[in-house]
Amino acid sequence: MKYGYARVSTVGQDLQVQLDMLEKEGCDKVYSEKFTRTKADRPEFQKVLAALEAGDTLVITKLDRFARSTSEALTTVKELFERSVKVHVLNMGLIENTSTGRLIFTIMSGFAEFERDTILERTQEGKAIAKQRPDFREGRPPKYTKKQLNHALQLLETQSYKQVEDLTGISKSTLIRAKKAMQAKV
Repeated sequence: MKYGYARVSTVGQDLQVQLDMLEKEGCDKVYSEKFTRTKADRPEFQKVLAALEAGDTLVITKLDRFARSTSEALTTVKELFERSVKVHVLNMGLIENTSTGRLIFTIMSGFAEFERDTILERTQEGKAIAKQRPDFREGRPPKYTKKQLNHALQLLETQSYKQVEDLTGISKSTLIRAKKAMQAKV
C-alpha cells in the first residue's frame, strides 16, 4: 500500500500542491498537517509511521517535508528499512536500501538541512537589518490608515458601531481599540 505524507510549516501555507502530487502518484491514503519546523511531535507523521507495514511505500514530495534534520531523516529511514518499508521522495526518486542509496540519501538530507539553515540565517539577518530602521515595526502592517480610523471614529459620534462597520468595513473590535487608544492619548 502507498501512503503519502504532506506537511507545510505555517498555517498560512497551502497543502494543496503536495496533496495533488501525492494523489497523482497514486497514494492510497494521505496524511497531512501544518506544523512549524520547531515542533517535535507531528501527530499525523507519527500516525503514518505507525500505519506502515512491510512492503508498503511512504511517499513524500520533498525531503524537507520528511524530517527537520539529517540525523532525524537517517534514523527514520533506517527504521523504515528495518521494517521493509520503501521510501519514495518525489523530487529524488525511490530511496534504495543499498550502501549507495543510503549514501545519496545522507548527502541529500545534509543539503536539505543546510538549505533550511541558510534560509533561517538570511531571514534573521534581514530582520536584524530591518530593526535598525527608525520606522521599523514588527508584525503585520496595519490594515487601516490613521486617516481611515479617524474618519470611522468621527462617524461613531453620530452612528452606531454596526452602521460604521457597514460603511467603512472596519470591525467593531478594531473601532473599540482605536477609540481606547485615542482616549489614552488625551
